[in-house]
Amino acid sequence: MTDHSAQYVAAIDQGTTSSRCIVFDRNGAVVAVDQREHRQIFPRPGWVEHDAYEIWSKVQAVIAGALARAGLRADQLSALGITNQRETTVLWDRATGKPVHNALVWQDTRTSALCRQLGGTDGQDRFREATGLPLASYFSGPKAAWLLDHVPGLRARAERGEIAFGTIDSWLIWNLTDGGRHVTDVTNAGRTMLMNLRTLEWDPSILAAMDIPEAVLPEIRSSAEVYGTAVGQLAGVPVASALGDQQAAVFGQACYDVGTAKNTYGTGSFLLLNTGERPVPSKNGLLTTMGYRIGDEPPVYCLEGSIAITGALVQWFRDQLGIIRSADEIEPLAASVADNGGAYIVPAFSGLFAPYWRSDARGVVTGLTRYVTKAHLARAVLEATSWQTREVVDAMYQDSGVRITTLKVDGGMTGNGLLMQHQADVLGVPVIRPRVSETTCLGAAYAAGLATGVWNGLDELKAHWRPDAEWTPAMEASVRDREYRNWRKAVEKSFGWLVEDDDEG
Repeated sequence: MTDHSAQYVAAIDQGTTSSRCIVFDRNGAVVAVDQREHRQIFPRPGWVEHDAYEIWSKVQAVIAGALARAGLRADQLSALGITNQRETTVLWDRATGKPVHNALVWQDTRTSALCRQLGGTDGQDRFREATGLPLASYFSGPKAAWLLDHVPGLRARAERGEIAFGTIDSWLIWNLTDGGRHVTDVTNAGRTMLMNLRTLEWDPSILAAMDIPEAVLPEIRSSAEVYGTAVGQLAGVPVASALGDQQAAVFGQACYDVGTAKNTYGTGSFLLLNTGERPVPSKNGLLTTMGYRIGDEPPVYCLEGSIAITGALVQWFRDQLGIIRSADEIEPLAASVADNGGAYIVPAFSGLFAPYWRSDARGVVTGLTRYVTKAHLARAVLEATSWQTREVVDAMYQDSGVRITTLKVDGGMTGNGLLMQHQADVLGVPVIRPRVSETTCLGAAYAAGLATGVWNGLDELKAHWRPDAEWTPAMEASVRDREYRNWRKAVEKSFGWLVEDDDEG
């Protein structure tokens, strides 16, 4: 029997490969989950697209699925929150609501040449002071500019105000709400490279430089407020939060105080550090990004470090080398030896992200002797994730002067106790995994519930956060320092493998 007096909040997590809907109860516990994958479209090498209309239909399906599994009606939901793959870009016709082209996904690199051109003599830092971001094909603004230039007749229609631009949060809110509300939140707007980090408004000089008409842009709102009321299957439910996925994880992990940080371990890893009410410029290869903004309260900023390859290194060890048959075999194999035997693996498979941003780097295995076995290599694979995280944490301290006090962790690799222990050892701070692993969805649900009075404030949400496991540092400082020196030496060996003229095939 469903308790009809209870308050429930639903969250949509529209990710890169799938869409999920999770229903949470008032204690932040998961009541039901539904998930559907969508197609990945690769028209050319380096191009990655999604069908925005397919994404909307999958979102509708997971909403229905989650409600059915929970045994709830829409009118029993207090609010709906949204979290989304960041930077993925959609343009659609305001009159028909139809996308004018497939969405360009954050991974798509077709705007690389445009970004170089936009950099001109200033290079990739041209807009960094205003936006906190380097010019890169990752971000949404250049993707929108590319579409305006390459879809016949689109620019003229955009200038007449007939076209809407949005990241996936905007596309979903438009489709969910009565009268098609065209809004985005500060965390998503901050990843377009078009928003000024200090004014939290679209930056006219950047719009002019990228030749993007202001008429296409959504209104920038906070991350937790009622944007509109849903129609259709969720009729009457307030649509009350939007957060980019990494920021939603910050919120779900209750990283509300300066110095709190979370690391999400997936294919790659994203580490965000709360720096409070000031944007901290980075001189060490990090992104300055929005953390969240609750209603009219001051915005909270983060430093973000992206690591390209963490979980993907375990997949490579399994699929390309065939040393293990399944990912969970790596922990007992690595645990069968006391240390890495002097071997280090730097997974610069397509260059290095933060804090180096070296596209000329390629992966290396160093320190090999005849003593080294597959168990030592397994250990080196896991340790690569900890050391890369340590480098990002060091860069964060150099930029902000903020020392991380604990690291909250989520994502698939947190099931590996050996890795989490090594992570605590090399950082010298406790590493804590929460009881609710669905931190991204939980963050969107928390923000939506705050906006609608389900929860009363951040202190109440902090009280909900429960640790599931904690690892405390046990490595001697002298060992840590020696190992870190060796790791840095190994990283240097990865530089300069790719020369501009080289043909990679």
